[in-house]
Amino acid sequence: MLEPTLNWSVYMLHCADGTLYTGIAKDLTARVATHNAGKGAKYTRRRLPVRLVWSEPTENRSTASKREYAVKQLNRRQKLALVSTT
Repeated sequence: MLEPTLNWSVYMLHCADGTLYTGIAKDLTARVATHNAGKGAKYTRRRLPVRLVWSEPTENRSTASKREYAVKQLNRRQKLALVSTT
């Protein structure tokens, strides 16, 4: 049996205004560059530059989306605790 490929990631960005943004991406490096080019999510466009502070690889888009939802349900303190564990 083949091992699953971890090709999707859940990630968290620290925005210039101090807020946190969570999303998913297949190519994390390219996605962060897209955010910083002002072509990412509407939320981050007004909060540039952004810095990657946490990411977690997942097996597929479905798993990434479910984990993204779970992370978005955390409060700020919990998110910062998650960031500090990496």
